[in-house]
Amino acid sequence: MARFLHPLIEAAYCVLDGEPLSEELALRLANEIHGCDILDLVSLANKVRRQNAPEFLACSIINAKSGQCAQNCRFCAQGAGFDTQISCYPLVDEATMLDAAKKVYEAGVRSFGVVTSGWGYQNVTPEFEQLLSRLDALRTSYPDLRICASLGILSEETARLLAEHGVWRYNMNLQTNPARYGELITKNHTIEEKIATIKYLQKFGVTICCGGIFGLGESWEDRVKMAFAVRELEVDGSPLNVLLPIPGTPCGTRELLSPAEVAKAFAIYRLINPKLTIKFAAGRETTMKDFQGLLMLAGMNAIITGGYLTTRGRTVPEDDKLLADLKQFS
Repeated sequence: MARFLHPLIEAAYCVLDGEPLSEELALRLANEIHGCDILDLVSLANKVRRQNAPEFLACSIINAKSGQCAQNCRFCAQGAGFDTQISCYPLVDEATMLDAAKKVYEAGVRSFGVVTSGWGYQNVTPEFEQLLSRLDALRTSYPDLRICASLGILSEETARLLAEHGVWRYNMNLQTNPARYGELITKNHTIEEKIATIKYLQKFGVTICCGGIFGLGESWEDRVKMAFAVRELEVDGSPLNVLLPIPGTPCGTRELLSPAEVAKAFAIYRLINPKLTIKFAAGRETTMKDFQGLLMLAGMNAIITGGYLTTRGRTVPEDDKLLADLKQFS
């Protein structure tokens, strides 16, 4: 007896023919695909990834300034208003940053991200000048290292300076459906400030990494709206995180998403954004556990390796083995 794909998944094969996925179809996939049909959706997402973004990539980051952040994003351990017992410290010195870069460089990683807590840098402060000096030292020590940064909200002036000092890619996440940003993330800065920062950086030739986080209590419509907002911004990469509920934060008591729900969310995101480098960031170990490989086959083609900001991740050798194994499915 013949077996056929769910008709909605058959309709989504239009993406392999170069047609954009409509918001209507994306929402129907989110709401009507369940159970074993999710595996067919994952398979399609992997085919779209293989056709449009075949290379698997890895990057690493340093938490260059930790905690005491007045933005108090509802999911984040670094909020000054939350009691999360994390280590807090000011901007690390040059030697510490170079040592962190050396370790990942020697492990074969060629993308290194400098991440700081806080609202950002609208003015050229002494701390911002120190950051520029650290970036210059990284470029001098490792000329072929792609330097990334995630420093918060910028002005046109500070965006220009980062470009002049060799930043290749900047991370500025929308985090969720822009229409619900103030409700689900924070009211201490706006989604409009984030989008303005992205446009400043694009003006000066800096590539953009822009994604979000699943598991905040958002709806399927919110997930789809975020994916389309990212598509409209014409960014270059997109990190996707799955909430790790951190005690002491407003999201600290939320339940983990199921692996099936996460796989479906990531697969739909790939269908909406077929050509993006889509990076699986936080949540790989905590949410997916034995299903990490499944999620990478749901359209992901990049990972953060060696740890996150305030939580430990997997080692670079472990992730090298994972990526090598995944290539067998390409």
